[in-house]
Amino acid sequence: MNDVRTPWSLLSLVLALGLSGCVLGPDYARPKIDSPQSFRFEQKDASNLANSAWWEQFHDPVLNNLIAVALQENKDVRIAAARVEQFRGQFETTRSQLFPQVGAGVSAERQRASQVGPQPLPSGIGPVFNQYQASLSVSWELDLFGQLRRQTEAANANLLASEEGRRATILSLVASVASSYINLRDLDRQLAITNATIASRAGAVKVFTQRFSGGAVSQMELAQSQSEYEAALATMPQIQIQIAQQENALSVLLGRNPGPILRGRELAELTPPVVPGGLPSDLLERRPDLLAAEQNLVAANALIGAARAEYFPSISLTGLLGSLSGESSKLFTGPARVWSYAANLGMPIFTAGGIAGQVKQAEAQQQQALFQYQKSIQVAFQEVDDALITLQKSREQLVTQNRQVDALRTYARLARLRFDGGYTSYIEVLDAERSLFSAELNYTQTQGAVFVSLVNLYKAMGGGWVVKAEQMTSNDL
Repeated sequence: MNDVRTPWSLLSLVLALGLSGCVLGPDYARPKIDSPQSFRFEQKDASNLANSAWWEQFHDPVLNNLIAVALQENKDVRIAAARVEQFRGQFETTRSQLFPQVGAGVSAERQRASQVGPQPLPSGIGPVFNQYQASLSVSWELDLFGQLRRQTEAANANLLASEEGRRATILSLVASVASSYINLRDLDRQLAITNATIASRAGAVKVFTQRFSGGAVSQMELAQSQSEYEAALATMPQIQIQIAQQENALSVLLGRNPGPILRGRELAELTPPVVPGGLPSDLLERRPDLLAAEQNLVAANALIGAARAEYFPSISLTGLLGSLSGESSKLFTGPARVWSYAANLGMPIFTAGGIAGQVKQAEAQQQQALFQYQKSIQVAFQEVDDALITLQKSREQLVTQNRQVDALRTYARLARLRFDGGYTSYIEVLDAERSLFSAELNYTQTQGAVFVSLVNLYKAMGGGWVVKAEQMTSNDL
């Protein structure tokens, strides 16, 4: 009885040690971040609304639908979702090593033994016999020094990083769809301005042709009107190319083949969203790319402990319980029972610096992840400030350009009246209309830039709106 109890008592002791083993390596602590107290170009009218579905504030149902379709069909989002499942599988595989591995097997074998071998068969036993076996096996590597726990910690951090990476993809997608749609409506407006200018100049050419036939204007003035008409006409193909390219790019974002895009509100009819606000330190929790970078740092930090654990012994346990019989009818009887258990210990003695190299590699990778995290934070601060200053100055520019357009319209109208009254040459009219055409194009481009800078600001600020967008994505891979 004692010969059985003693090994099992020893096994119980080993199990207790395995469950209460230490964990090597540094525990993760978020590094100190040098965050400014406020953004450099913070807006006075900013509101902390970065958790809302800001694209709905444009009040354009077509834009809302395009974003909804993109979140369902975009291939980058699906790739990111598949990557999450990949890291989930890696985490589950790594974590499983913390637990005993149990297997079962059943076999039936018929064989013939040699009658003239070095170990002759006992008398009365024929050379041909059967063997039946059923067994349950268990193996377990004890995590005495926390190597498996550190590897599991790293795998879990990689999983969390992939989830944040998916959210970062969603954030970028929503911003890209909104920006592309705004740019498309901007180009549509430029095309409308160009068409109106072409129609106006075509009418002028017709009038000047008639006046030239009657001797009322010179051939030089007729040629000038024709030149301005052709110049406006030459502007159209480039705008049409940009419209087609913008439609194609937006189609790909929607997960479709290149094709036309449905339009909603005109650019001037869009309602600008409220300017989002917040503290720089808030970005650490609001931007998924920063959260992903931090989880990469967590993973790299955990792998230092896993590498250091290679210096210490490893212990594995194996066990088997089953039956072995020459007759199938007696396989599960008491005399057929077999069992075994064993403990194996191994540790490195001389590795020629191999383990030290692994530790050095893990520590260097942790430093890379740390610097990458710090750099990502600085880039995030930059992106917010860039978006804020672009929004601020684009708004100022828009006000100035609006006054310029109004002044040029008055100038063009008065120049036309002076020409019709015979007080000036047609050159003055052409100069006024040319300046007005250019100013109108610049104004609509700046109007689009104001909307895009708002989109970029929401993208740079991150926030709870990413979670709302994530809920609109497809669960199918």
